[in-house]
Amino acid sequence: MSKPEDNSNLTVEDLEAEFYKERHRNNFKRVFKSTISSLLVVAAVAVIVAMLVLPVLQITGTSMTETLHDHDIVVALRGSGHKTGDVIAFYYNNNILIKRVIATEGQWVDVKEDGTVYVDNEPLDEPYVSEKARGDCNIIMPYQVPEGKIFVMGDHRSTSLDSRNTALGCISEDMVVGRLLFRVWPLTDIGPISRG
Repeated sequence: MSKPEDNSNLTVEDLEAEFYKERHRNNFKRVFKSTISSLLVVAAVAVIVAMLVLPVLQITGTSMTETLHDHDIVVALRGSGHKTGDVIAFYYNNNILIKRVIATEGQWVDVKEDGTVYVDNEPLDEPYVSEKARGDCNIIMPYQVPEGKIFVMGDHRSTSLDSRNTALGCISEDMVVGRLLFRVWPLTDIGPISRG
């Protein structure tokens, strides 16, 4: 059987040193818990902001080349009031598609045989389109965008399935995830996404 520790030989300095060690341990535990709590709150806020205000999306497909490419990662901004030239993400059949706003409610759209796009009888200046094409168009042109809808097209006009075809048609504002603001990946192409 072991004998209890005899503390009678401890000096005041030894007791003070032991007291400071114990206080340091307690302070370290308190600071560590506080730091972990703060990091968890910051992470939760970041996730909420990313989901509600600034969603981060990965591009799949080629309908927006040369503006965006397969596997690019972009940041969008939630909101409404989209304008011609904005690149937006929207929900369609449980997928998120990326297209460019061509016209909004009440405007008239016409896509000529050579691929030139007119909005309200004015040709659009589209420096982001490298090859014009009428594409897969089965709607009657000119076409008036219905109330509460947005007419969208991909920048790769010959392959993009978009509002020119009744399979997709015009999209409603409540389908929009957000307007694409910034490409964050690949690092060689990092930067803002142009409206045109």
